[in-house]
Amino acid sequence: MAKVLIIGAGGVGGVVAHKAAMEREAFSEVMLASRRLESCTKLATEIQQMHGRTIQTAQVDADNVPQLTALLKEFQPKVVINVALPYQDLHIMDACLAAGVDYLDTANYEPPDVAKFEYSWQWAYQDRFKQAGRMALLGSGFDPGVTNVFCAYVQKHLLDEVHYVDIVDCNGGSHGKAFATNFNPEINIREITAKGRYWENGEWKETEPLSQSAMFDYPGVGERRSFLLYHEELESLAKNLKGLKRIRFWMTFGEAYLKHLDVMQNIGITRIDEVEFQGQKIVPIKFLRALLPDPASLAQNYTGKTSIGCLCEGIKDGKKKRYFIYNICDHAETYKEVRAQAVSYTTGVPAVTGAVMMVTGKWKGHGVFNMEQLDPDPFLEDVGKRGLPWHVEER
Repeated sequence: MAKVLIIGAGGVGGVVAHKAAMEREAFSEVMLASRRLESCTKLATEIQQMHGRTIQTAQVDADNVPQLTALLKEFQPKVVINVALPYQDLHIMDACLAAGVDYLDTANYEPPDVAKFEYSWQWAYQDRFKQAGRMALLGSGFDPGVTNVFCAYVQKHLLDEVHYVDIVDCNGGSHGKAFATNFNPEINIREITAKGRYWENGEWKETEPLSQSAMFDYPGVGERRSFLLYHEELESLAKNLKGLKRIRFWMTFGEAYLKHLDVMQNIGITRIDEVEFQGQKIVPIKFLRALLPDPASLAQNYTGKTSIGCLCEGIKDGKKKRYFIYNICDHAETYKEVRAQAVSYTTGVPAVTGAVMMVTGKWKGHGVFNMEQLDPDPFLEDVGKRGLPWHVEER
């Protein structure tokens, strides 16, 4: 058994805290830390009432490396689960190295002043983690995360060469709000309004934001229009899948969502640069974040399902084969279990599974790892039992 420390008490952090508290064999002690201690205390009380387990709480500024290092040295966790903002990844990795603790996150680093996210900043930590004898696991959410592991499973068991991959993500649920985002609004809107990118024949190709779309029949949801985006798992999978010729990422958005987004972009409230307002400097998208509903607040009345998977085509024993590997998750069911909507649940559960893989030694190594570089079998066995069952169809 090992101690685990969770950083971040938002929607995903709440799921991770609940599921970590429910894991009594791998985790001897659980601590939840955030800049806002009251958020941690509220979650700790909820977890005690629902699961009968006491978790510890702490206030910490994850951008303050000495402060976070001191907390890690005092609590001495085996692994840190980082579900704070992606802007904070590097500071948390620095603190883990300073304290001699393994590291896990669900989203790659992006600088706060540039709408750009890629793995280069975190891959640059490879030698430091390797020399320290520590492990950093990147992107242990759903996409990235489970989608990476799905691809690794297909490569290990179903196809000799994986030529084409389309990762498809549908939230077929309804939260009843005119406009809301299912995770941090600032991160969500920056991701969607960026130019699309996909990898084909050894090079990256770029598209205008939301300019390419296609219909896809999602199990459990039905046909939905899906839009081509850039998503971080494409970057690592393009490096690690054998024989790959093309990989793309698609996500669904409703008409109302797109109309609201279009208006917000046109009036400039999605800007990430500073503007002057009544003698003060403000960043419009941060102001917008304050106006929009907290993603965690959407959970209680959410209905419908998410459907996320990987459509993989390639060669097996000299013949063309095509497989779809996917998960369906119900918003109402996840609320009953951990008081969260399914988008937070599908990100938080794999983070706990990743941490269990690390503390039990089923996944081990020194350095920085993406999910598809490790054995998919124990992870998928665990994540299925933990609440995210998965299915394979030959198409």
